[in-house]
Amino acid sequence: ILIIVGCVNMEESKGNRYGVIETGKGLIKFELFEGRAKVTTKNFIDLAEGGFYNNLIFHRVVPGFVVQGGDPSGTGTGGSGKTIPLEIHPDLKHCKGAVGMARSSDPNSATSQFYITLEETPNLDGDYAVFGRVVEGMDVVGKIEKGDRMTRVYITGS
Repeated sequence: ILIIVGCVNMEESKGNRYGVIETGKGLIKFELFEGRAKVTTKNFIDLAEGGFYNNLIFHRVVPGFVVQGGDPSGTGTGGSGKTIPLEIHPDLKHCKGAVGMARSSDPNSATSQFYITLEETPNLDGDYAVFGRVVEGMDVVGKIEKGDRMTRVYITGS
């Protein structure tokens, strides 16, 4: 029996690591889909483990849509200096709490900016890479305001 929770087959997600974002409003914990978004999760993990995201802000908040961060300039135009190719997996959908990679109009321009969906956003499916989903702290995500800081971002095994 397969159990679908939050647009994700839980049976296939065993053994994944988690990203944790510490904010002044609480913790956000999300499962990383390492098996289905290998390039994207590796990029995020490498940046988090290198301290890249620590003290960056959420520079974009669109109520009912997304909160977005990961830009060292804080303007929505910056990145890590390295881009990754667009990585779409047909099983990974933009349900509420999906974690995805932001990019410019070039599909292969994702770098360090990521977003968390506040509601189901199927219009993004197939065009943006989903690489995780929030498992704890969705209430915190809903309280994030433009300019709120990610005091620390790290990776954990559980």
